[in-house]
Amino acid sequence: MSEYLVISTNVELVRTAAADVVFVLADGNYSTLMLAHGEQRMVTLQLGQIEKLIEKQLTQSGGDFIRIGKSLIINRQCISYINIPKQQLTLYDGHNRNHTLTASKEALKQLKAVIENDLKD
Repeated sequence: MSEYLVISTNVELVRTAAADVVFVLADGNYSTLMLAHGEQRMVTLQLGQIEKLIEKQLTQSGGDFIRIGKSLIINRQCISYINIPKQQLTLYDGHNRNHTLTASKEALKQLKAVIENDLKD
């Protein structure tokens, strides 16, 4: 059964399957959800608030989401490439689209370690 992330503010409601969220990017008091199929949804919540909603609402798939630094939450199921020296992270949305993002070297080192530890289990 699919889990859904529901983001509700005073003026909007966004409901999307958790698996369709590729990443969430912060922009001050706003956050942009990049969804599979190339859709983007800007909501009037800070990234920390979205992180709490993910923890609260997504009991099964919440562990798939990892916060990278101050401005990015990613779906670990979408990771296709990490390059620490170039500070690049590429996410694949499952619909023939790659999203290349930048992140700090330290954040990418930690992410790489998490993924490698998952492989050992």
